[in-house]
Amino acid sequence: MLQYYCPSLTQYTRLRTKEVNIGGLMLGGTNPIRIQTMTTTDTMDTAATVAQSIRCIEAGAELVRITAPSKREAENLLNIKNAIRAAGYTTPLVADIHFTPNAAEIAARIVEKVRVNPGNYVDKKKFDIIEYTDAEYEDEVARIRDRFTPLVRICKEYGTAMRIGTNHGSLSDRIMSRYGDSAIGMVESAMEFLRIARYEYYHQVVLSMKSSNPLVMVQAYRLLIQKMDEEFGECYPLHLGVTEAGDGEDGRIKSAIGIGTLLEDGIGDTIRVSLTEDPELEIPVCRDIVARYQAKKSTPKSENPKENGDNEAGITLTPDGYEDQKSKEESATVAALPYDPLNYKRRESIVLDNMGGHHVPVVIADYSTSDNIQPEDLTAVGYKYDAITDKWHIGDGATDYIYTSSKTINFPLPGTLKVICDHTAWQEVADKEKYYPLLNVAEYLAGEILAKPHFVLVNADANNDIVLNKLKIDLQAIVCAYCDGEHAMQKVRCLLTEMQRRQLPNIVILKKDSVKKTVDEQLIDLATETGGLLLDGFGDGIWLSNSIQQTENIKTSGRTYLEVKNNHQFLNNTAFSILQATRTRISKTEYISCPSCGRTLFDLQETTALIRAATNHLKGVKIAIMGCIVNGPGEMADADFGYVGSGPGKITLYRGKDVMKRNVPSEIAVDELIQLLKDNDAWVETPIM
Repeated sequence: MLQYYCPSLTQYTRLRTKEVNIGGLMLGGTNPIRIQTMTTTDTMDTAATVAQSIRCIEAGAELVRITAPSKREAENLLNIKNAIRAAGYTTPLVADIHFTPNAAEIAARIVEKVRVNPGNYVDKKKFDIIEYTDAEYEDEVARIRDRFTPLVRICKEYGTAMRIGTNHGSLSDRIMSRYGDSAIGMVESAMEFLRIARYEYYHQVVLSMKSSNPLVMVQAYRLLIQKMDEEFGECYPLHLGVTEAGDGEDGRIKSAIGIGTLLEDGIGDTIRVSLTEDPELEIPVCRDIVARYQAKKSTPKSENPKENGDNEAGITLTPDGYEDQKSKEESATVAALPYDPLNYKRRESIVLDNMGGHHVPVVIADYSTSDNIQPEDLTAVGYKYDAITDKWHIGDGATDYIYTSSKTINFPLPGTLKVICDHTAWQEVADKEKYYPLLNVAEYLAGEILAKPHFVLVNADANNDIVLNKLKIDLQAIVCAYCDGEHAMQKVRCLLTEMQRRQLPNIVILKKDSVKKTVDEQLIDLATETGGLLLDGFGDGIWLSNSIQQTENIKTSGRTYLEVKNNHQFLNNTAFSILQATRTRISKTEYISCPSCGRTLFDLQETTALIRAATNHLKGVKIAIMGCIVNGPGEMADADFGYVGSGPGKITLYRGKDVMKRNVPSEIAVDELIQLLKDNDAWVETPIM
């Protein structure tokens, strides 16, 4: 049995899953984490689909998925496959099936893998609430078995693999009626299909639990692993992805948080980053995510728990047993986990000023490398100074604190902004209300307890027993938790879990420095290691910094190198995007945008850009932009408003899951969406900065 939902909570240990053969590509087990994407062309346009598939393969895709919404498209997969093979490429192809079992049965005889969605493969999705008796519920499950079993037998006969892919927004009415719009409902939806496959002794199965909300996604995968482990004593390979992640930085951050949180715990055998961009542009992001784990050493697991480094309670040990005091503390922390990783609850902390307790997490901007800070320098972090009126304009994404190292500010600051500086510099500052001291551990342990809030740098890779003992009597100490070494996220989690176990209510700031070279790599690094902790309820604030190794904006091989002059803005935007993606602080409009595919009925990238331009000032409003009826309204999940392709050049507008306007011409649909927002009091005029 697994400890909670993964082999180890304190170090990187890959979850051992069953091995699946996808046309000669081995997935799961000890095989590498595989990378995949999905074409956006019309499946009936053979030449375009072949060309795009080849571009994706050459970019590094190890599997390519193609939509097959009807029998026609399923049959044309043979022409596409033959052309790709004739060009010398052997990459396995995956057919994406939703509503048409007949199409799946055709595709399973042609391609190496089929993907079915349990929510709409056989089950109904009409947003009806039905009270099922146990007998009626089982009758529906029996109907699914009768309709799904033929596909299982075809896959078994032809050696075709299958992904059972549950999506949060497309749970059937039957599942919703019994389990609600929940992670456990997603799990049960997949388990019904998996049980049928196992009954037929068919095991070439991969599973996924996708959601546009990283928190729901992470909880669903954890619950699925727990359920498979309890029921079968083994786990099937897992395909990871945040569905409808969007585009640009937000799409990358949301994907990194959802996918990275699971990969950090050794969960995941293949990934797809669903961006509203050309599919070949997803591959570099996938490669950057996976590269983080190719360098990590996975602790081998044997059948003997003591050989695993685990005792009977599932406590992770060092190779030599309890090697030191820190190992004992970490092991005890895991054994007595004081929070529920399957149900979100924010860690309770005290309130100091605008931090902790019920306050949203604060953002700290790092100006430690900036000399002679001037008012215009704060524009990058949300504060614009108007010299004529002598007033500050403050944006929704304005940082709460700036760290200046040993420097002080020589001009009046906006009232909402405060300064953190090194302890030695703080001692010389006259304005003790505006400035807060930052102490390293040596300074903290050597000094007296300060009578006002103070920040303390705590390295999670050290033995912090003495520090924790002092924190118990010093509630005004704000812990800035960080780790620059290996297994950083796990070590910070161990530190914060130990604080919770000792009932220390001190405020915690998640401090993360990235030394990665590219924008994508830094977004992934920063989002993964802070986002994963925020999803577990840890963190009253976030402090990001980086070490820049490029001085100009260079685009190459799908990557963009950092531009120094925009670095403060980049880090500030990233911090707020991480908080937005984890739903811990809402500061802007959220877009739930599908990545496009052959079913898309309008130019998704262009339309997304138009809607963003018109609505990006609507703080807290969630707008879904869906290419077709498969992704909307079901996949919109918790969106407030939806813009969904319903036919060539036609759009259907939604409020929640209710249709408000049908078949709106696409030329005026954005204007109609704005009017819908106005009619529902969700519109405000663009603020002047």
